[in-house]
Amino acid sequence: MKPKQPTIKDVAERAGCGIATVSRVLNETGSASPDTRERVMAAAAALGFEFSALGRSLQSKSTKTLGCVVPSLANPIFADVVQAAQRAANAKGYQLILACSEYDEDLELKAVRTLVAKQVDGLILTVNNAQASEALTLVSRKNLPTALVYNRPVHGLKSWAVDNGEAARAVAKAFAGHGHRHTGFLALRFHRSDRSRERYDGYVAACLSLGLEPPVLLEIEEQDGQLLDLLGGLLDRNKALTGIFASNDYLALAAIKAARQLGRRIPQDLSIVGFDGISSGQMVDPNLATIVTDPAAMGLGAAGYVLALLENEAVPRPLDAKRAFCFRTGGTLGASSTGKADDREAATSLSSFLQPPRTS
Repeated sequence: MKPKQPTIKDVAERAGCGIATVSRVLNETGSASPDTRERVMAAAAALGFEFSALGRSLQSKSTKTLGCVVPSLANPIFADVVQAAQRAANAKGYQLILACSEYDEDLELKAVRTLVAKQVDGLILTVNNAQASEALTLVSRKNLPTALVYNRPVHGLKSWAVDNGEAARAVAKAFAGHGHRHTGFLALRFHRSDRSRERYDGYVAACLSLGLEPPVLLEIEEQDGQLLDLLGGLLDRNKALTGIFASNDYLALAAIKAARQLGRRIPQDLSIVGFDGISSGQMVDPNLATIVTDPAAMGLGAAGYVLALLENEAVPRPLDAKRAFCFRTGGTLGASSTGKADDREAATSLSSFLQPPRTS
């Protein structure tokens, strides 16, 4: 038989005061003497009484929770976003409820619906496709305090993100500066990631403006076990290809492994550049050339914005998306095996991208 749970009446009797006094003490509302407060807290602890979070939320109209939805925790940048947002929430007395969409729009919508039903006070979201997201349409109708991370702003929602087109242009300049003309773009399928599509579009435009050949596109699923065969086919069909821009570091590291299995040396035969700046990229040999972002700053900023709305505090401004990244040189980017690198052009092209990302 399930043991009987202590009630607020039991706490009042043990503390020698009224139920209303216990409610004020545990709810942290109204006045009570230090002695009374001590007796109530001691009685609650002795009885193992937990004040109903549901009852508190009905009284205060706040659950003291924030919902957070990200595509995946397999990519470390989203883990960094979540941890930073959680720190910000905890500092204000809020708890973070996390869900992963697994790059699936149906799961994304279900997650947001569940969080809304649980009456979270605000939301921090990275959605698959911001322009077509039913989840964001729902959030907009509910007028729930919400901030986006890594998505571009839509529906009037504020966003902490990187200018993907500008970042992709930095990569194109780096390839051009090292003599590359024929490159490819390795992407998560565009319907699963609007960030990937924006990076590709920006890269195509930059390659054309710099006189490079249009990049060859290879789209894969997040956990595509056929990358080795797909990359091999891509390289076989495009003999002149000397560089690959991967839409995130996770894919870049997988491409390095696959290229080596295909007998390609990095960077002598094939240069690879990633996007995000995860720490694992610095641990491989050669280390990964990449666009570095600051996911922790984005998570803190987005959570801080939502919390400021809830607490009626000064609202922080989003990061400048055009300055929220930098290009980090690495050993996976080398001179083209078929072209001639122009060191002066490389230095000039990259000079404005070698500053650390601005986080305030």
